[in-house]
Amino acid sequence: MEITQHNIDGYLDTVEDKRKDDIMQLLALGESCTGKKPKLWGNIIGFGSLHYKYPTGTEGNMPLFGFANRKQALTLYISDELESYPRLDSLGKYKIGKSCLYLKNLNDVDREELKLMIMWGIDTILTRDDITNNEKE
Repeated sequence: MEITQHNIDGYLDTVEDKRKDDIMQLLALGESCTGKKPKLWGNIIGFGSLHYKYPTGTEGNMPLFGFANRKQALTLYISDELESYPRLDSLGKYKIGKSCLYLKNLNDVDREELKLMIMWGIDTILTRDDITNNEKE
């Protein structure tokens, strides 16, 4: 996955009204948690840049935190260890995939708990040996 040169504002113009407020809140949350400006990684809004290289030799780039506006749910890319988040029962209504948190809308979860989970995910991923920070700042 790579950062595109597409404009965030152009992407936001395509977001349906019923999701726009959630997307705007996630943009603010992403900046708050990462200290980075959002960039488009294809159709994912990502913050920061990491490089991974697995023992298998597979490697690539990914955002430190990202999210996507999918038809069925908001998809947050936080950590591949989400099920071990110690306060998962405090979050609210959600579903978990391998490294994704799926939310129907932000009103279904405790926002402060979501922020803590994102920060936990960032801390967790930055301690991994197969991840390096790509940031030049």
